[in-house]
Amino acid sequence: MLKLILMEIVQTLLLAISQTSVKVAMGRTGEFCWKWSYFKNMLINWPMACAATSAIIAMIMWFYILKHWELSIAYPLQSLAYIWGMLAAALFLRETIVPTRWVGVLLIMAGVVFMVIK
Repeated sequence: MLKLILMEIVQTLLLAISQTSVKVAMGRTGEFCWKWSYFKNMLINWPMACAATSAIIAMIMWFYILKHWELSIAYPLQSLAYIWGMLAAALFLRETIVPTRWVGVLLIMAGVVFMVIK
């Protein structure tokens, strides 16, 4: 079980890195338009490359997790991504996180603890 938890921590951290990188990349693309130049700018910046790389590694890890553990145990642990996402929003994107959102994440995590306890 410890191996699963450690793998889920890394895998969900990679998911949060991917989504945070997409957010940063989208901030660099300018106003949305249906032109090739817009999509080219979106695809050739380093945050998008970071997002793709971390998402692919996370997906491979998820395949491994699904192969070796029950979905009913592994899937609830995916909510660890909420913690990483909130921390990334606060620390890297400088977003203000109101206390009720932190309470919500804590309640979700409490639910996960109940789901994985035998």
